[in-house]
Amino acid sequence: MGALELRDSILEYINTADERLLKVVKAVIESYQEEEIVAFSVDGNPITRAAYKVELAKAELDIKNGNVISQEDLEKESENW
Repeated sequence: MGALELRDSILEYINTADERLLKVVKAVIESYQEEEIVAFSVDGNPITRAAYKVELAKAELDIKNGNVISQEDLEKESENW
């Protein structure tokens, strides 16, 4: 059975599903999406959606705490690399 047939079959189940089944399906989809690779690190390692969210939260905390560098300072610093 190909992807199109599977999709149609699953949609039939979903269209007639009760709330319990819909919650299970939603949980499975969310779990699948969290493990989906959404990016790669500079080293080429895959980054999952869940790991990406963690890194984003860390970055937002750094910004909130003033742990930032201006574009100008970064350019000066990079001249010594």
